[in-house]
Amino acid sequence: MSAIKFSNEEKALLAAKLQRYFSEELSQQIGRFDAEFLLDFISEEIGGYYYNRGLYDAQAVLSAKLDDLGDAILQLEQRTDFKR
Repeated sequence: MSAIKFSNEEKALLAAKLQRYFSEELSQQIGRFDAEFLLDFISEEIGGYYYNRGLYDAQAVLSAKLDDLGDAILQLEQRTDFKR
């Protein structure tokens, strides 16, 4: 898996969200540098867990859709004297 990277604009938005969380929920002020440092830590150390969960969820959805598609194809099957 490649490292999780964000554009400068995305990183600024996420850092601002961390700053707001620290301010509103923890009554602590952190600067943008500290927020970006925390974001880097979360991305490197925890991000893979969220990434993998997203992959597993996507795989489950795709598998269910493929099952539905297989069922739909079987419903189109015509009766013949051939045995399957």
